[in-house]
Amino acid sequence: MSMRERIYQIVEQKNHDRLVSSNYDMLMLFAIAIGIIPLMFREHYRLFWFFDLFSGICFIVDYIFRWVIADYDSKRKGWRVFVIYPFTPMAIIDLLSILPVFNLLGPTFKVFRVSRLLKILRIFKVIRYFEPLEIIIAVARKQSRILMTVFSLAIFYIFITALIMFNAEEQIDPATGKYLFIDFFDAFYWAACTLTTVGYGDLYPITDTGRVISIISSIVGIAIIALPSGIVTAGYMDELKNRKEEKEQLKDDGNTPEDC
Repeated sequence: MSMRERIYQIVEQKNHDRLVSSNYDMLMLFAIAIGIIPLMFREHYRLFWFFDLFSGICFIVDYIFRWVIADYDSKRKGWRVFVIYPFTPMAIIDLLSILPVFNLLGPTFKVFRVSRLLKILRIFKVIRYFEPLEIIIAVARKQSRILMTVFSLAIFYIFITALIMFNAEEQIDPATGKYLFIDFFDAFYWAACTLTTVGYGDLYPITDTGRVISIISSIVGIAIIALPSGIVTAGYMDELKNRKEEKEQLKDDGNTPEDC
């Protein structure tokens, strides 16, 4: 087995049944966690410097590993794979997550202080190492057309409701002496909050007509918001079933005649 094949077995998520691969995922999750902890504090403690150093080293090693094995899961072959890899979405996130490490090198790199904000991107790296999130992303990709249809329906309904409410609520609010919806964006914001049943309460209808529209919008909103939840849940269960069958198939294929 070559070194690149060994790295692929360790880094690739499909090898969760392997102890080394599982430990590698846990290590990376730990590196992500301690890399995000400093963002929860205004003060910068000395311990955070070691957190950044440790997580930065892990991210650099992981980035190199994934670049070295870029051709394993790619449809393309040859040297072009390694040229294209740094420009793929997850590789860009990996690279931006590494930039905060430059803050540790000294005053010369103070220009990279803004990269502290890039630490927030490290949370997206969890997708690679936390299987439930990876499954949800896979489900979203497979059901993208249906989810986009539901999303388009929701945006259309919000627009129509906002348009109706904007023209229905034409009275002056006695509390402020102004229109309830000063512009269409206020009505769109109200319609989005009502559809999702959030209801912040900063904007609410004051006429009977507006209240009837609000009731209808809330009822319809419950149905529209429930649609993607059911789609994702069904897709999640199917994906779990498929992955379980794949693992069992791989396990059966790995049995030799001597093992039987």
